[in-house]
Amino acid sequence: MVQAPTPHLAQILVFPIKSLDGVSLPAVKVLESGALRGDREFVIVDGDGNYVNGKRHAAVHRLRSTFDLKARMVALRLEGSTETVHFHLEGDRVALEAWLSEYFGFSVRLLQNLEVGFPDDTRSPGPTVISTATLSAVADWFPGLSLEAIRRRFRTNLEIGGTEPFWEDGLFGEADTTLPFQVGEVRFEGVNPCQRCVVVTRDATSGQADPGFQKVFVTNRKKHLPAWAPTSRFNHFFRLAVNTRIPPSTTPGLLRTGNTVRLL
Repeated sequence: MVQAPTPHLAQILVFPIKSLDGVSLPAVKVLESGALRGDREFVIVDGDGNYVNGKRHAAVHRLRSTFDLKARMVALRLEGSTETVHFHLEGDRVALEAWLSEYFGFSVRLLQNLEVGFPDDTRSPGPTVISTATLSAVADWFPGLSLEAIRRRFRTNLEIGGTEPFWEDGLFGEADTTLPFQVGEVRFEGVNPCQRCVVVTRDATSGQADPGFQKVFVTNRKKHLPAWAPTSRFNHFFRLAVNTRIPPSTTPGLLRTGNTVRLL
């Protein structure tokens, strides 16, 4: 008899500067807020304090970034260019802001929040969760897009292996309820399916729009929604991955790839 695979944490991704590229980590600390340490720790804002992100500025997609989190360094270049500039995230803040301002064509600042970062859903600041099988299934809906291309578009923190597609739809219940689950020794609450925006309809490296992406996605998301998923949480089907938080009594801990994932 073949034993069924055990759901496990297959990949951890954090995005140190909101809207820029992510970093794959073997382990990460969960903060008291429920956020992952280093995830969306910084955000770029304009002179009015508005986020400079993919929703407002497609030019964000053409910025390539790599991070050395231990050294607190970021390397930036433009897509298609080999010219790279390096900045210390704290020590070179003025120079980094000047470089970004020149790139975008207007003045920007970099804000920092070490406690919770800058999540899209401030009521559910925990990591977003999806399964590898889900990302693979979505990639199959779009001939010409690879698993990695879909992963880059949806920018999810915790990727779960050893499951069926859309397994994570079992991490949330009806409205005003949460469902508990555990990754390693850390307990989370699944809150709701994550509402997507225009960002996922664009090529993640060029920003080029794909006008048919949303229609194809919505049609297939509705078609492949598991029969047991709470349909009341889908006022529309442009939703994928799960928003989370940690219970008030949870002790922050460490997540490692390979951790077992259990529904409670």
